[in-house]
Amino acid sequence: MDISGRRALVTGGAHRVGKGIALALAGAGADLVLHYNRSAGPAEATADEARALGSTVELRQADLSDPDSIAALLSDPVDILVNSAAGFPSDHLLDVSLEQWERTIGLNLTAPVFLTQAFARSLPEDRTGAVVNVTDWKTERPYLGPRFSYTIAKGAIDTFTRVAASELAPRIRVNAVALGVVLPPADAEEGYAERLASQTPLEKIGGVETVAQAVLHFIRNDFITGEIQRLDGGAHLR
Repeated sequence: MDISGRRALVTGGAHRVGKGIALALAGAGADLVLHYNRSAGPAEATADEARALGSTVELRQADLSDPDSIAALLSDPVDILVNSAAGFPSDHLLDVSLEQWERTIGLNLTAPVFLTQAFARSLPEDRTGAVVNVTDWKTERPYLGPRFSYTIAKGAIDTFTRVAASELAPRIRVNAVALGVVLPPADAEEGYAERLASQTPLEKIGGVETVAQAVLHFIRNDFITGEIQRLDGGAHLR
């Protein structure tokens, strides 16, 4: 797929990984629908950076843990959907509340599923589309720490990626990137990411650009669907 002139929706596009993906798409010539929830200021700043790259940008606010907010994001068709928005709560099986579980599943799983459904329904029949989900390589080797509901949701995203790729082919391709240490969690103490990265074969933090380039590759290559690319510095080897 030629990205130039295409229209892309990036969820969680105001900051961190979502921002990096959004700016990479803008740099490749895409116009953006930039989703945010509570980060209005960062979203405006990201939109300004994207416009400086020549992109047309629409900002759309929605709480993706609320199913009623999902449809409004795709009131008109786009060619590319990047499901980047995520929550990373601290919980265990023995202490997670139903409220926390439902919110985490809503944001990390329900929203990507139904955004993809709306994307596929709204895409004109004479156009092709691409979906890229953002997941976590730790679904293969679960966190020992308190990330229970998040890990369950991302594991389901892995399965969803493969099922959606099968169901939506040949017109829509669906792939995913599974992140390792690309950024420290927002609530991490200083040096946390560096310590984790030092335990991987490549001994370095991946950075947002690594993710953005992998997403662009999945969008551009018309012969890839149903794949999940680990971006973990080789952590799965240990």
